[in-house]
Parts: sequence; C-alpha cells; structure tokens
Amino acid sequence: MNNMAASMFRVTGLTCRVHGALHARRNLSSSQTLVQKIPNALWNLGRLNHVAIAVPDLEKAKSLYQDVFGAKVSETVPLPDHGVYTIFVELGNTKLELLHPLGQNSPISGFLQKNKAGGMHHICIEVDDIKKAMSGLKQKNIRLLSEEPRIGAHGKPVVFLHPKDCDGVLVELEEA
Repeated sequence: MNNMAASMFRVTGLTCRVHGALHARRNLSSSQTLVQKIPNALWNLGRLNHVAIAVPDLEKAKSLYQDVFGAKVSETVPLPDHGVYTIFVELGNTKLELLHPLGQNSPISGFLQKNKAGGMHHICIEVDDIKKAMSGLKQKNIRLLSEEPRIGAHGKPVVFLHPKDCDGVLVELEEA
C-alpha cells in the first residue's frame, strides 16, 4: 500500500471511531434523559451489602477466606431468630456472609440437603427505607417472605423477597 492510501485508510478509520463515539454519547444522553423523566420512587435501592454463601463446614470455610485468601474475617455469630451461624468476610467494596445451620429448623439445613457442597444462598441489597420498599414491592406483586422486617446480622431491619419473583434469586433487603 502506498503512503497516500495508508494515510487515507488511517483518516477514514479515525473518522469512523470518532463518529461511533459521538453516536454512542448521543444515545447515552438520550437514555439519561429518559431515566430522568421516570418519577422517583418513595424509596431508593442502594449498594450491594453482601453475598451470602451456605457452607457445610463453617470452620473450613472461615479458614479458606482467612488463611488461604488473607481476608479479614469476623468471629462466628449465632443468630437464633434466623436459625443460622454467620461469619462476615470483608472484601473492601462489599462482604461475603458465610452461613451455617443453627438448630433443627434452620432454613440453611434444607438448602444444604439439596446442595451438599454449599453454594450461593442470597444477595443483600441496601434500601433507604425498608417499610416504604416493602409497600412499593407489594404493590408491584413482589412477594415478601415475612409481613414485617426482622433484625438481621448487622442489627438493622431486613426482609427477604420471594426468589420466584426475583428471577430465581433470593433477595434480602436491609435498611441502610
């Protein structure tokens, strides 16, 4: 390819990239305008608080995150009202919650019977007002697993949403 053809090829390629970037920016700003026209909800969804993992051996799981991965790991805390032992693993931008059954009626026992090796149990997302969130979700036919919020592992009100209404994911909402 001669120098003239190579120069034209580079200019044409640059023009296409600039045009593509401008087109993408125009689409982004029109979608932002669209979002701004949606009326505000009475409550706001916040950040991911934690991902909960059911584990068959709590001490082994704690050792994995603490001794192998080098993470900061909390002490084991029993939560009899929820039927679980819990340990939190700090990750900087969020946490992992390790769950193990406490008592015969633990919801984690049933999960571990179906998933012998353990696995992801739920995600927890913060909301600014749990009562308003519950009311708004009920109006949108999202089933709650309890009529009233309960106090969760962080000492704050929580409620769980039915996984069949949340694309197969058990979602916990926690008031921030």
